[in-house]
Amino acid sequence: MKAPPTLGCVMAEFDEYGVNNKKIIFYDNDQRHASLKVRLQHDGLTQSSFFRMVITGYLNKDPNLLAFIDRHKEENKVQSATQRKKVKKMIEAGQETQVTHGLEESEVENIFDLIEQEHPEL
Repeated sequence: MKAPPTLGCVMAEFDEYGVNNKKIIFYDNDQRHASLKVRLQHDGLTQSSFFRMVITGYLNKDPNLLAFIDRHKEENKVQSATQRKKVKKMIEAGQETQVTHGLEESEVENIFDLIEQEHPEL
């Protein structure tokens, strides 16, 4: 099993998929936004670097981030206890594969290649 990349080389890993211009947007209230900005400034981070860091940790299955997410899912009843245990065991055993909508990672890459051939403007 390939070791996950460090945070420093994350952008290089994803450069092969094209232009880095995808925007991720969500809404929150003024108070939480202001608190986030203050905390980020205190830690010397920008919003974009923070969110990229969290996404990288999530995609690389960082144990600390996964534990945080698991607690959130349990407290907010997002997923059944049985399903959470099953996913956790698969991750610990290294049996979880990169699957997107039932497709292996290599199949997803082939789909991106086909889309690029048919729609080069994307």
